[in-house]
Amino acid sequence: MLAVGIDIGGTKIAGGIVDESGTMVRSIRVPTPVDIAEIESAVAAMVTDLAAGEQAVAGVAAAGFIDRDRSKVYFAPNIAWRDEPLRDRLEALTGIPVLIENDANAAGWAEYRYGAGENLSDVVMLTLGTGVGGAVVVDGTLLRGGQGSAAELGHMRVIPDGRTCGCGQRGCLEVYGSGRALQLEAREIAQDAEFGIGQALADAARRPEGLTGAVISQLVQADDPGAREALRRIAVAVGTACGSFAAILDPQRFVIGGGVSQLGEVLLAPMRDAFAAALPASGSSRPMADFAVARLTNDAGVIGVADLARRRYLGGN
Repeated sequence: MLAVGIDIGGTKIAGGIVDESGTMVRSIRVPTPVDIAEIESAVAAMVTDLAAGEQAVAGVAAAGFIDRDRSKVYFAPNIAWRDEPLRDRLEALTGIPVLIENDANAAGWAEYRYGAGENLSDVVMLTLGTGVGGAVVVDGTLLRGGQGSAAELGHMRVIPDGRTCGCGQRGCLEVYGSGRALQLEAREIAQDAEFGIGQALADAARRPEGLTGAVISQLVQADDPGAREALRRIAVAVGTACGSFAAILDPQRFVIGGGVSQLGEVLLAPMRDAFAAALPASGSSRPMADFAVARLTNDAGVIGVADLARRRYLGGN
């Protein structure tokens, strides 16, 4: 029986057929429509196309709070879903069993099963993209919580009365440790003439494309001090938060994904330092989790949600 995975992103919907070894044997991508009904129609069409008349199960990954039964989207930050019965709608359109999963959970599960967390039992994944997504695997089981919305790690409040977050709270990790936060820090450094290291950032900000994530990454790789300082700030925010996560979850590894993670060791080094400083009893012989960059990159959501659907409907965890 085929396992189909669909990952609904802000700009594109990615889909694929995933085999039991975690290999995507066929993939398709389409732009994400603006209208909710059109999004659901596009997803249904992709599932039908990939299934091609064969027996299949489908997993659909979406950003947002998903209920415990993996059927309804309580709240989505970038799509106007509120208490949306997404599974029922897609099953009615396709005639195929569907599982709905949070996109960060799907990516984290893929990394645990087939990527940077393979052969471990306890893994925490953080995806540093537009926001900060989280996934937690405890003793080989994906942590979903009593209401289904566990592991929203990006919405842990790290600065009381800090910057406003899209979730409605203030001071969440998401607004200090994401790709969007990197752009904000870079703009602040570019505007602060007294700081003395923001000239290249200021020059880039005046160009037509502005201070995009790609531009900042290029400056980081060119060892620009302003861009490196902007990156250090978000790395410290995430590493410090990981100290608190470790106090509760005690993972063997933190897997860092999302676009910012492609900066690799330049990002992870200050993150590890901040983690060590924030970890309770870090000066003792207590074993410490390590940090690794995600391996499956853009395919993780599709691979993870397809595997979760297979296990849900065909047996397994």
